Amino acid sequence: MRTAALLLAAVLALAGCGADPADGTRTLTVSAAASLTDVFGELERRFQAAHPGVDVVLNLGSSSELASQIANGAPADVFASASTVQMDELVASGLVDGAPEVFATNVLQIAVAPGNPAGVQGFADLARPGLAVVVCAAQVPCGAAAQRLQAVTGVTLAPVSEEPDVRSVLAKVTSGNADAGLVYVTDARSAGDRADGVDIAEAGAATTTYPIATLAGAAHPELAREFVELVGGPQGRAVLAAAGFGSP
Repeated sequence: MRTAALLLAAVLALAGCGADPADGTRTLTVSAAASLTDVFGELERRFQAAHPGVDVVLNLGSSSELASQIANGAPADVFASASTVQMDELVASGLVDGAPEVFATNVLQIAVAPGNPAGVQGFADLARPGLAVVVCAAQVPCGAAAQRLQAVTGVTLAPVSEEPDVRSVLAKVTSGNADAGLVYVTDARSAGDRADGVDIAEAGAATTTYPIATLAGAAHPELAREFVELVGGPQGRAVLAAAGFGSP
């Protein structure tokens, strides 16, 4: 996912800082946290249906990587982060137009193989010897949340790998390359019958908050604001709730 995001940023930069195609189609570039993949895919379709001639391009990846791209000049109109930390950094750098809006929350859950063959019952079980556990890297919001849970519970994990974003963690579990992975509730749900989710009793102590904002360098600021309004409006809230996100 990280490689794909970097490639997209490079392609957009080479295309003339996000210039629109010669056919008159307006391109709206939305950089969004990987955990928003399914929800923003649905909102992309709805926005395009309501705005003929507009092509929404989703740049999905870890919030830290996306924020770094934006800070380094990669073109984008909207940024939706899985952490206020990255958003606040862009605000401080003058790269955000207006005040960010918090539109959703999320909590961690343990993704396991269907049927939970390893018998994982809670967060403490992830420290069991011989259990192959994967988490997000510490600089990624889902990794920071995992660290907060370790501090709250006193349970120290020894993951076999630290992934660049939450969807990469989920892929390790669904492919059979890990026994368990710390993902968001929404990601475990998105896996369908490819994975089960085990609740974490202490999950509320590490709630993830999602802010969204129009960027100061937006090529189409009005379209960007309309997309932000869609996410935070009734349609967006309904799609987010159906996917398992919590209210802000």
